[in-house]
Amino acid sequence: MTPQLILIVIIGIVILGFAFEQILDYLNFTKFSAIQPEEAENIYDNEKYLNQYNYQRTNYKFGLFEGTFGFILSISMLLFYGFAFVDSLARELVIDERLVILVFFGLLFFSFDIISLPFNIYDTFIIEAKFGFNKTTVTTFILDKLKEWLLSVVIGVPVILAVFWFYRQTGSMFWIYTFLLFVGIMVFFLLFYSNLIVPLFNKQKPLEEGELKSAINEFAKKVSFSLKDIYVIDGSKRSSKANAYFTGLGRKKRIVLYDTLIKDLSVNEIVAVLSHEIGHNKKKHVISGTILSIIQTGLMLYILSFFLDNPLLSQALGVSKPSFQISIIAFGILYSPVSMILGIANTIISRKNEYAADKYAADYGQAEHLISALKKLTVNNLSNLTPHPVYVFFNYSHPTVLQRIKALKQNSNYHPLLNKSENNNNHQCK
Repeated sequence: MTPQLILIVIIGIVILGFAFEQILDYLNFTKFSAIQPEEAENIYDNEKYLNQYNYQRTNYKFGLFEGTFGFILSISMLLFYGFAFVDSLARELVIDERLVILVFFGLLFFSFDIISLPFNIYDTFIIEAKFGFNKTTVTTFILDKLKEWLLSVVIGVPVILAVFWFYRQTGSMFWIYTFLLFVGIMVFFLLFYSNLIVPLFNKQKPLEEGELKSAINEFAKKVSFSLKDIYVIDGSKRSSKANAYFTGLGRKKRIVLYDTLIKDLSVNEIVAVLSHEIGHNKKKHVISGTILSIIQTGLMLYILSFFLDNPLLSQALGVSKPSFQISIIAFGILYSPVSMILGIANTIISRKNEYAADKYAADYGQAEHLISALKKLTVNNLSNLTPHPVYVFFNYSHPTVLQRIKALKQNSNYHPLLNKSENNNNHQCK
């Protein structure tokens, strides 16, 4: 295989990937309708549904523009040997090969990030603000970006240097040591992300004593779930959208509630949401997901080990001398079809796990409250109730809201009239 043929394959993969994404987005777009479908009538009122419709259309059009811009930039970098230019620029600035690699990736990272900055600004301060979501101030936005850059340097530089050192010392066997390094990083972040990274961006405080904490502890005791730490995070600092998540392992596990979630949902509904998160823990989804990520990382690095010494990859992108960093760029594109297939498998497993966590909540009598919470969160987040099935298959890590509600009703003794009465009571509690 010649470098020219490899370049054609790389360009072909980029074109096909972009075309495939646009087809999926368009299929999803065809499902948008200003007329509220029958299945949405007991979730959205007409005004909110129309707002959701406009929000989805706006995001589609913006995503199309942003995606096309990114595609043109990527193709231009390949056709006009942009990566080779950055490589030569890095070699002009520094001599040591380790510094060349750092400067190369640094130039690419910061250049692309700056280029994408106007899109981020428009999305945050125009689109999200227009639909009532954005709470981010200009100061917060700037500080977030600076912190992201700092973290990228602090974490990225040692990792890149370590991987290159493994490669220089062990050749094609570098993938084993890199794999062990990446596993260590994964486990570290799983254990300490909430303690070390989150506080850089958000304030976390223990949930105060009161009705909510008592209800959560009571449910945790009921299902024999050891729970020490319940934290509230100031999500309203950036957005009005609500969320909750479970993080950590063993003694490091904690439940984190967005303050917007506490504001939007009743006590019973929050407990139902947390019962779903506890279900993930009970079903070992965090552990199995981590193991799956580790296996996929090992597979990627193993395949990379067969490509990294191949000078044809560097030559395909316009660099005559074999280059560690250029080979990684070329491999990253060539590997993308495999990555997509693995991504599909991940979304299938993830949706299965979501159903299992919902069933766990239903088994402990939380179905009606969880359904009520899902409906409120759907409306508050202007979520699309009727995405295209093909789009869901490839992109959704969760089942759709309507699919989840249907499954919850099947897994519980659901009585709509009783549920309506309870929902009224929940609104009063709120």
